[in-house]
Amino acid sequence: MSAPRTAVLQVINAPDRTGIRFALFALALGGFGVGTTEFASMGLLPFIAEDLDASIPASGHAIALYALGVVVGAPLITSLTSRVERKRLLLGLMGAFTLGNVLSATAPSLEWLYVARFLSGLPHGAYFGVAAVVASSLVPRERRGTAVARVALGLTVANIVGVPLAAVLGGSLGWRAGYGLVVVIGLLTIAALALWVPRTRNGGGVSVAQEVRALGRPQVALTLLAGAIGFGGMFAVYTFVSPILTELSGLGLSAVPWVLAVYGVGMTAGSLLAGPLLDRSIERTALGAGAVSGVALAFFGLFAHSAVAAVLGVLWIGAMGALFSTALQMRLLREAKDAPSLTAAMNHAAFNLANAMGAFLGGAVISAGWGYRSPAWVGVGLAVAGLLVLGHATRLHRAGAGTAPVRTGPSWASQAVSDLLVLLPEPAPLRPALVNGSRTTSWADLGR
Repeated sequence: MSAPRTAVLQVINAPDRTGIRFALFALALGGFGVGTTEFASMGLLPFIAEDLDASIPASGHAIALYALGVVVGAPLITSLTSRVERKRLLLGLMGAFTLGNVLSATAPSLEWLYVARFLSGLPHGAYFGVAAVVASSLVPRERRGTAVARVALGLTVANIVGVPLAAVLGGSLGWRAGYGLVVVIGLLTIAALALWVPRTRNGGGVSVAQEVRALGRPQVALTLLAGAIGFGGMFAVYTFVSPILTELSGLGLSAVPWVLAVYGVGMTAGSLLAGPLLDRSIERTALGAGAVSGVALAFFGLFAHSAVAAVLGVLWIGAMGALFSTALQMRLLREAKDAPSLTAAMNHAAFNLANAMGAFLGGAVISAGWGYRSPAWVGVGLAVAGLLVLGHATRLHRAGAGTAPVRTGPSWASQAVSDLLVLLPEPAPLRPALVNGSRTTSWADLGR
């Protein structure tokens, strides 16, 4: 069997350093719009329910349908558009995203809103996947982690600026104005992409079937599984952060938006921290972020009765969540060198599965009468489970068995200990210096 071909992305008329900054800003602006519409819906729910004469749970289905759109659209759109020029694809995805939010803002009934939110979610994963690939192609090898982190920064800043602003507009002008804000951001992004992102050429000749087959490789599958499980810990807490803060921490309801903004600050800090760490080591960054995320969730569970400690915990959880997600994105780009767009998009699909699972399990333990601390302990369990999966994947990678079948040993306990040993520092082997002065990107040479 012949080895899979490597996907190569060639940047036509590569920009200078200033042009690269503008291009990364345009890509991040799209992430800002996507992050705003994804999380603003939670704050707009009471206004939607009142205006459309529906219950809060019924209105909440719009959020679930957006997540379902992400899960469906990420593999479908990315696979079907694998041969489309990347800049043209980014413009098309942002156009579809903007149209979905126009339909959301003008929905005459709850049923129409369901459809509109599903359609809005379809381009989500594909946009971030393609944007990560294009961003990495614009810079030398040693700065690719920073470039991907800059794109993710738009998503995190949305939690500081976009989501609170949408909530304010929703409360003063009606919930439709919140989605109207996203429409404006989408239109600005389309203009920025058209002006500043250079055209590209796909030079690898990768087929759709090869892109899909890449998802079945152990390293890719394990990375996606680690995200779907491990990131669920964050969502177990984030979904119920409002009642936790008001019922357990003693904060007033008016303080909740400010705490959510603190979460956004944490995500932004994590994204800024991700760049230099990922440029040094993808494996250690991913494992470290997963481990510290579990510690942050445990801290929140232990001290959520204190308002100050709860706010610090939210900040810490947000930072580790952004660092963990960006690290997994870079790991997928490295492991699926012949299908970078699809696997990067599936990373966001995995996180939306984590959203659903974390929310379900967190709600289940609260309904069982275990109190508002219990989602944090669910989060710790999910973080540890995700870390075990990622540790196993890293052990296989270090052993040079990244494409071998995943085997189960006779003792799961000893296997788990072995997998977690990868958290210990690894001696760096002596390797010849690499020279990469070209703007042609091959995903086979991404760092460790």
